[in-house]
Amino acid sequence: MSSTVLLQHALTTPTDPAMRPLPDPVPELLLTLRAAPRLAAHLRAVHDVAHRLVDWATARCPALQIDREAVSFGAATHDIGKVLHPAELTGPGSAHEPAGRDLLLGHGFPPRLARFAGTHAAWAGPAVIVEDLLVSTADKIWKGKRVADLEDLLSARLSAASGTEPWEEFLALDDFLTALADTAAARLAFQSAYPAFADSTAD
Repeated sequence: MSSTVLLQHALTTPTDPAMRPLPDPVPELLLTLRAAPRLAAHLRAVHDVAHRLVDWATARCPALQIDREAVSFGAATHDIGKVLHPAELTGPGSAHEPAGRDLLLGHGFPPRLARFAGTHAAWAGPAVIVEDLLVSTADKIWKGKRVADLEDLLSARLSAASGTEPWEEFLALDDFLTALADTAAARLAFQSAYPAFADSTAD
């Protein structure tokens, strides 16, 4: 099966549990860039988790202002720089972060959407916004990984917006993330079913 067909499959195949499709125009961009099928599968998994996280956060704390479009696009493209640095799909590295932001800017996407490709692995500092925290959390919890300082920061944002105690928001977030982590194995299996390099099969 060609890598293009596998890429289309990763973008569209039904999953269990069901995953939402990536938002337009991300699938077209990934096809144009001839992204690795595994990258598309990864982006789809993280995007779906981010969508669920935003749904939960807005229901939990209606006063929290969230740019849903930015989180959706950010989660769907956070690792797009790995098109240019494919070794980082299977090994460590951060070169894909600035490369991904620059790639998106070069394709005409605005900075408010392109930013997440460069910020998803960093969540400290005064420039961090709640959308950064949501994308970063989704990028961890999709595979069941818990990061205490990241979750503390997100809990604090929820607490500040809702007026409740931080510990209350932390416990509520912990319960929700635990439930998401319980389905991580299925997402990992979905990602692993696809090759990590676009040229691993002949077109």
